[in-house]
Amino acid sequence: MTQADTSRVWIFDTTLRDGEQSPGATMTHSEKLEIAELLDDMGVDIIEAGFPIASDGDFAAVSEISKRSKNARICGLARANFKDIDRCWEAVKHASKPRIHTFIGTSPLHRAIPNLNKDEMAERIHETVTHARNLCNNVQWSPMDATRTEEDYLCRVVEIAIKAGATTINIPDTVGYTAPVESADLIRMLINKVPGADQIIFATHCHNDLGMATANSLAAVEGGARQIECTINGLGERAGNTALEEVVMALKVRGDIMPFTTDIDTTKIMNISRRVATVSGFPVQFNKAIVGKNAFAHESGIHQDGMLKNAETFEIMRPEDVGLSETNLVMGKHSGRAALRSKLNELGFELGDNQLKDVFVRFKELADRKKEIYDDDLIALMRDEDANADLDRMKVKSLRVVCGTEGPQEADLVLTLDGEEKAATATGDGPVDAAFNAVKAVFPHAARLQLYQVSAVTEGTDAQATVTVRMEEDGRIVTGQSADTDTVVASVRAYVSALNRLLVRREKSGGKDIKEVSYKDVS
Repeated sequence: MTQADTSRVWIFDTTLRDGEQSPGATMTHSEKLEIAELLDDMGVDIIEAGFPIASDGDFAAVSEISKRSKNARICGLARANFKDIDRCWEAVKHASKPRIHTFIGTSPLHRAIPNLNKDEMAERIHETVTHARNLCNNVQWSPMDATRTEEDYLCRVVEIAIKAGATTINIPDTVGYTAPVESADLIRMLINKVPGADQIIFATHCHNDLGMATANSLAAVEGGARQIECTINGLGERAGNTALEEVVMALKVRGDIMPFTTDIDTTKIMNISRRVATVSGFPVQFNKAIVGKNAFAHESGIHQDGMLKNAETFEIMRPEDVGLSETNLVMGKHSGRAALRSKLNELGFELGDNQLKDVFVRFKELADRKKEIYDDDLIALMRDEDANADLDRMKVKSLRVVCGTEGPQEADLVLTLDGEEKAATATGDGPVDAAFNAVKAVFPHAARLQLYQVSAVTEGTDAQATVTVRMEEDGRIVTGQSADTDTVVASVRAYVSALNRLLVRREKSGGKDIKEVSYKDVS
């Protein structure tokens, strides 16, 4: 019986692989392990933990995630060559349920990259899928850019992959080109035309270049696909991937017209969304479906009146369904450690005694500057704590700025670099520019500022500002984030956080990382 005859949809999360390919979203080893544990705990069926051939670091992460996995199947990505596949197997073989995912670009544009004709590519697919299946009994194969591949050739290579032993066939919309009707029809066509299609699972992997990734994924399920590839917050290269939270909640809320189920514990969605936003440095947009700050906010008078009378008037799902706290208990300078621990646990943060002690000190400092501390303030505090926890080669010790209508603006800065204090004074076009110039004076670098973004955590003039900074140096892209009631202080800390991550990337530059490995087929 084909998987298409059941209502069960498998959730394949690729946050740690395709999501991490988003420029600046590179995660540390410990962050990858933490995210994998959260994915496993929330009920994700398959975790694509990385691209083992890309670097020693990626191999180590996939290997360790494989050893630690409790329930999820652990998958690694490999190009269509024996070297990639062998390296992938070495990493995932430690898992109780391993999977090898191998791929090759099958569209005319992608066939031209390795300079293979149709017959040569077909032979490559047969050889590599056979090799993968000889190593692992669970093999996924993907014809990259499937939605722009000729229909007859796509049927041919899918049949070859099935006969060679692939147990899952993934149909990627690699460049976000397709539309919902096409997505459903393509899966339906393959199931009807390809011999052996009734014995395997079809998967869908959609990108969001035209804003239709979620719709295309759900349409593919209607067409017979029973695995959705997705990422937390829709993280991914270019416009991102299908968002896990969107497809899962769509299936849950609209079960009347989409009678399919997943094993995802949806009450854990908000916690992992916040965590991925923190470690990736990619904040969630306010109006993002399901997990955005405004997803359950109602400002219109008509909406508020309806909500007070009956929440279902304007809410198709409850905040608690996705793990959003119903209460927003205000904390303040008189709140104790027990109250702080309880509130942080409620928000999804579990702290040890030593970590709580450190966070409590920062909480008290914030409470002295801000009368009322809301949930979002605590989340920002924890993000700031986590973002800089293991990256402490450089720290801001003190900062004083002079600003106003009369220029030039000036910044006096003291940094500690590897434990040694260094000071600098600099001017600039505004206090932030002056402060950044002071950092450059202390720590000269050629990194280019790609993004500087400020957002208020809560309302009011005493609100914390969350600042995100993205920088690029020699192809390496890093992101830093920080929060403070003083926007200039938050800006400098975010800038320094990004530089700390850049230092880590520099140290690892002896080995290629995922950003530097080409997907071009190699022999």
